[in-house]
Amino acid sequence: MAKILIIDDSPADIRFMTEALRSTGHAVVSITESSKAEATMEAERPDLTLLDVVMPERNGYETLRALKKLPAYASTKVVFVSSKGSDTDVKWGLRQGAVDYLVKPYTPEQVVTLVSRHI
Repeated sequence: MAKILIIDDSPADIRFMTEALRSTGHAVVSITESSKAEATMEAERPDLTLLDVVMPERNGYETLRALKKLPAYASTKVVFVSSKGSDTDVKWGLRQGAVDYLVKPYTPEQVVTLVSRHI
């Protein structure tokens, strides 16, 4: 069983992803404030992070760059989750260090498939 961290400013999106992952047996931890990402990463040490791109305090790209500076983050994979789904957005996200990119809206099956691909 893996631990998955969801960082998204939308409680509805967090609930949707958490519910989708309920049947997988993975532990899910979530936060709505990107400013808490580093502390949560240090405390929880997740195996995979699902990271929203568009957030009010600090966007997903900035958050990923901050997380990459943490020793605890070295082996953690990140997947960007965003409504920004153009080819340019996806390529930029992957260039920032994400292992995958999930475009909103998505289905529960897409969430489960994506997580199983990276864990």
